[in-house]
Amino acid sequence: MAALFTIIIWGTTFISTKVLLTDFKPVEILYFRFVMGFIALLLVCPHRIKRVGRKQEMTFVLAGLCGICLYYLLENVALTYTMASNVGVIISVAPFFTAILSRLFLKSEGKLRANFFIGFVVAMIGVALISFNGSRMEMNPVGDILAVLAAFVWACYSILTRKISSFGYPVILTTRRTFFYGILFMIPALFLFDFEIDLERFGDMVHLLNILYLGLGASALCFVTWNLAVKVLGAVKTSIYIYMVPVITVVTSVLILKETVMSVSVMGTILAVVGLFLSEYNGKGSDNSV
Repeated sequence: MAALFTIIIWGTTFISTKVLLTDFKPVEILYFRFVMGFIALLLVCPHRIKRVGRKQEMTFVLAGLCGICLYYLLENVALTYTMASNVGVIISVAPFFTAILSRLFLKSEGKLRANFFIGFVVAMIGVALISFNGSRMEMNPVGDILAVLAAFVWACYSILTRKISSFGYPVILTTRRTFFYGILFMIPALFLFDFEIDLERFGDMVHLLNILYLGLGASALCFVTWNLAVKVLGAVKTSIYIYMVPVITVVTSVLILKETVMSVSVMGTILAVVGLFLSEYNGKGSDNSV
């Protein structure tokens, strides 16, 4: 339920981002939302994690670098070079990378079953149908490679989050610590992309409500619920829910933006959902193997 809730929220964030992009740069939206998320988590739980070892601290540092800084920067830059549909499909490869990395670095994830890979193929076909929706695919090596790197660093973040969950600290505190390092790593990028504070823009209620949705909902709350899901289900099973993002996006587009849905998208949605269930099903229901 935590993974599904997270994906439903993340699948609708494109609306808020689309609204804010009229007056904000991508890096500004990114920085404001995570700073707001950090502050929210600090207010909810002002306690600190005590007696953190050097290796544990380095895990938090790498998680902040991968999941908060690099992933979103790579995704945003990729969108400036290639089509959004390309990025949408390529990002959905993240569960496959997660599965490979889990086999290399996590012994607790269990053995991968054939149904995981069958589900992956089915879901990717569905995601491709949703993303391209009748349009032709246009390859751009730079943008597409950046999108692949984004999917890979998200897989790294999933593995690191699984490792962090084994430390035994409260999820809110570990998420906040990860945010802290992610925001620190993001600072150099602010100068590179001409970041402007200009808080007067939030005087517009539409801007304020949308950044609150991204900061409090999609960042503070959803990263906690996602990390909770990784702690309970494991990195691989949780990452599979990424297949649902384009499905949620299609549904939201129809309900909120009143966009027309084509039969190709309907078929893609069905395949993505079927792929999710195929990949998640383990035949036992009692362990975390996939």
